[in-house]
Amino acid sequence: MAKSAIDLFKEAAAQLQREEEYLALMGTLKKNDEDEALQTLIGDFNLARIDLNSELSKSSEEKNQERVASLNTKVTELYNAIMENESMKAYNEAKQEMESVINWVNAIINTAVNGGDPMTVEEPQAGCSGSCASCSGCH
Repeated sequence: MAKSAIDLFKEAAAQLQREEEYLALMGTLKKNDEDEALQTLIGDFNLARIDLNSELSKSSEEKNQERVASLNTKVTELYNAIMENESMKAYNEAKQEMESVINWVNAIINTAVNGGDPMTVEEPQAGCSGSCASCSGCH
């Protein structure tokens, strides 16, 4: 009996977990978890965001606009510090690379489902989401 498409996709997904892009993403994720400075920033960001949301949820007469502005500034500064952290930069780069692979896989699947030849699908260019719904055609 021939393998079903689901079985083949499961095998392909297992192979995907051995690809360089996936391994890089998992490595950067682990590094982020071990980066104490980054984890402190993330914790501080989450607490500041909770404080901001709490202040924003107060009635207009209870809400302290100076505190809202101060907390908003703090949340923005912490977010920027997180995004400038070297571990987070590496993670975001690896995530973008993995998303490119996933977009390619999606383009292959969409081409096949729409009756095209999946073997002819080339890697989508920048800006391609892998969804053909809003696309004028593959390159």
